[in-house]
Amino acid sequence: MAQRIEEERSGRKQAPVIEPGHTFGSVTDQISSIVLNRPTSTGWFIGFGFFFMLTMMLLYALAYLFLKGTGIWGVNIPVGWGFAIVNFVWWIGIGHAGTLISAILLLLRQSWRNSINRFAEAMTLFAVASAGIFPLIHTGRPWLAYWLFPYPNTMRVWPQFRSPLVWDVFAVSTYFTISLLFWFIGLIPDLATLRDRSENPFAKIIYGILAMGWRGSARHWHRYETSYLLLAGLATPLVLSVHTVVSFDFAVSIVPGWHTTIFPPYFVAGAIYSGFAMVLMLAIPIRKIYNLEDFITERHLENSAKVMLATGLIVAYGYVMEAFLGWYGGSKYDAFLLWNRLHGPYAFFYIMLWVCNIIVPQVLWIRKLRTTPAALFLISGVVLVGMWLERFIIVVVSLQRDFLNSSFGMYYPTRWDWMTYIGTIGMFLAAMFLFVRILPMISIFEMRTLLPEAEVKE
Repeated sequence: MAQRIEEERSGRKQAPVIEPGHTFGSVTDQISSIVLNRPTSTGWFIGFGFFFMLTMMLLYALAYLFLKGTGIWGVNIPVGWGFAIVNFVWWIGIGHAGTLISAILLLLRQSWRNSINRFAEAMTLFAVASAGIFPLIHTGRPWLAYWLFPYPNTMRVWPQFRSPLVWDVFAVSTYFTISLLFWFIGLIPDLATLRDRSENPFAKIIYGILAMGWRGSARHWHRYETSYLLLAGLATPLVLSVHTVVSFDFAVSIVPGWHTTIFPPYFVAGAIYSGFAMVLMLAIPIRKIYNLEDFITERHLENSAKVMLATGLIVAYGYVMEAFLGWYGGSKYDAFLLWNRLHGPYAFFYIMLWVCNIIVPQVLWIRKLRTTPAALFLISGVVLVGMWLERFIIVVVSLQRDFLNSSFGMYYPTRWDWMTYIGTIGMFLAAMFLFVRILPMISIFEMRTLLPEAEVKE
């Protein structure tokens, strides 16, 4: 009642979390039928086939890399880090929105998360899997990657725990493990629903095995809610810690442009920024193709856009402070880096970074654009490009002109760099195509919990 009075005072009614008129049965039917009854369309086969071919291109590029070595890339002296680290940081950032939506918004009791948390969690897993490829291959000898783990060995040679590479291994592997457990446990009740509704004997067996004997008893629900809440509590600090550790790859060095204390907070904000941009780029086509406008409503789009706007302002603050400290700090190397970004050979990309990440997203102050799917889709795409350019500027431009004039150089990515990067995009989207086809992309039981709220608002 208080919320309704507040809406009348404000002059507009807030969009519901789920459109009125649905029942328990209709929610279950509409979501589960996408997996069990909806025929696989020609468009799905074309899309999956295209992205599967990009995945094969990734495997070809990796095979050639293992055969020839990292010399096929554009890395050189002084730019020893190129596309591999740029893409690693970009993919890790995209994976943050899923954990934020699932864990933090769950602990804050934000009901609007229920419509988008399932595919956001899947997006996290696929993005982290794509990111994990790059630290493995950029070392030059990926077949010795097991040296990074503290496994028992007869030579008693332990990893160098002061190395940021080892920090990345522990942070990313922990993040992936907790995210996978959180995603799978959230799926168990819905897997039981698919098990009970499936008419295909083979599918019934598979879903039954994955449902782990779920019967929906009070004991099952109690254990489920306890474990789900515990994992949410574990995943929440990971949102902050993982990208903070990734930022330490740069901040612990003495390279101008990297050696700065502002990196951890603005890396985290940038990660959530790009993560929500990817969530919108996935949610908008999915809700249109599968007619899910009743579940992924205008409220979800607007709230996601507000999170993007807020984190974008934090990123803008980070850019301004980075430039200010470069000028005010008194270091001639930091001052030169600032000049090089604005006037050097990569100045165009630095200007486009500001346009994509700071200037264009300011249109999200306009509510009409925050709730227009086509506009949100385009803005999210611009943000993703801008966040990739941010990582490119941080990695490449900071290394491209070293302390000595004789160490100046340029970085030009080769076709193998591009094939590896585009191939990971193909792997990510191919996995998303499979996900929406064989698992419920929206949580069935969590959407049921919103039905009383929808009836009240009706």
